[in-house]
Amino acid sequence: MALVDMRDLLLHAYRNKYAVGAFDLVSLDFLEAIIAAAERRRAPVILSLAESHFEHYDFELVMAATVAAARRTRVPVAIHFDHGASLESAVRAINLGCTGVMVDAATLPLEDNIAATRAVVEMARGCGVPVEGELGYVAGVEGEDAGKHPGEIVYTVPAEAADYVRRTGVDFLAVSIGTVHGRLHGEPRLDFERLAAINERLGIPLVIHGGTGLSDAQFRALIGRGVAKINYYTALADAAAASVRARAAADPRAGYTGLVQDVRAAIAAEVERCTELWGAAGRADEVLAAARPWREVEHLIVYNVAEGARERVPDIMREGREVLATIPGVRRVFTGDAVTPDAKYRHCWLVRFAGEAVIPTYRDHPAHRAFADSWFRPVAGDRISIDYIAVEGGAPGVADDGNGVT
Repeated sequence: MALVDMRDLLLHAYRNKYAVGAFDLVSLDFLEAIIAAAERRRAPVILSLAESHFEHYDFELVMAATVAAARRTRVPVAIHFDHGASLESAVRAINLGCTGVMVDAATLPLEDNIAATRAVVEMARGCGVPVEGELGYVAGVEGEDAGKHPGEIVYTVPAEAADYVRRTGVDFLAVSIGTVHGRLHGEPRLDFERLAAINERLGIPLVIHGGTGLSDAQFRALIGRGVAKINYYTALADAAAASVRARAAADPRAGYTGLVQDVRAAIAAEVERCTELWGAAGRADEVLAAARPWREVEHLIVYNVAEGARERVPDIMREGREVLATIPGVRRVFTGDAVTPDAKYRHCWLVRFAGEAVIPTYRDHPAHRAFADSWFRPVAGDRISIDYIAVEGGAPGVADDGNGVT
C-alpha cells in the first residue's frame, strides 16, 4: 500500500528541489507503463486523470483499476483529478478514490475563479484532500489536447497569485508562464522572472501544465524556481502512437494486440526519462518516510430494529445507500443482514470513507443528519458502531465511541 498524502509528497519535492510527474493516463496501457517506470526508477509518481479525457474511457471503471494499482505498488503514489468541470465532478472524483483535485476555473473572471475554487477547497478540506488551483491560462497549440484549450495564453500575475492563494486556500498553484497544452511550435519562451516572483511570494509547490516539448535546461530552470509538479501527457500519447505506426508499417496485417504490443514500453521509456531529468528518480524511500500514508476509514454499525419496524428495513437500507453515497468523501455504502439466525445483531452498515478527515464531515453533513434522524435512529436504538482503519503491517486502528454517527 503506497498511496500517500499528495500534500506531503509535493512538499517533499518542493523543499528538496525536484519535480514529480503527474502523468495523464487514458487506458490500462498507460496506467501499467507509468507504474512500471516509477518502480524501476524508484520515483514518486502522480497518476492523473483529466475530465477532458473522459470521452475516451469510463471514469468509474478506470478509477477502480487505478486505485488497485496504486495500492499494490512499491513507490509513493497519489491519484489526481485534473481539469475538473465542476464542484460536483470533484466530489465524484474523491468518492471514487482521487487523493488530489483540480477544478478548472481559470477561464472565469478572477472573482468568479476565486469563488469557485474556494468552494472546492472547503469541500475537499472536509475529506483531507489537497486542492490545486490555477491562475492565468495555458492555451493549446497542436495535438490531442490542444483543441480543448482554445484561445491565447494569459500569464499569471504574481500579485494576483498571492491574493488568490490567500483567499482560496489552495495547496498548490498551476501557473501560466509560457507553456502550452499539446505540442509546441518552435522554441518556447518561458518567463522565468515571472515564475521566480510568484515562487518568492507564495512559497508553495507550483505546477506546470503543458510540459511536453521543453528542453532539459528549461525543466531544470522551472524546478529551480519552485515547480514541484509537472503535468505531462502529449509526449506519452505521441510515443504510444509512434509505436503503433511502427508496428503497422512492419506488419500491415497485424491485429490489435500486435499493433499495441510496444505501447507500454514506449510510454514507460518516456516516463523514466522524465523522472530522471526532473530529479524524482531514487526519491521513493525518502518520500515514503516523510509522507503520511493515505488510508481509508470504514464506519461499521451493527444494529437491531424495534418490534414492528422489521418490514421497513429494506426501505431504510435503500434510502441510506442513495443518500449517504452523495456525501463528499464517502467511497461506498454497504448494507447487510446477519447470516446466522442467533446473531446478537441482525443488520449492519459499512460506510467507507476516503480518510479519517471524513468522520466529522459525514457526522455533521445535513444529508446524514436528516436520514439518521428521520429514518434510522427512531427505529434502531439498539446499535453499536466503530470507525476503523484496516490493520496492515501493524498500522493501528481508530476507534469511535459511537456518538453522533448513523
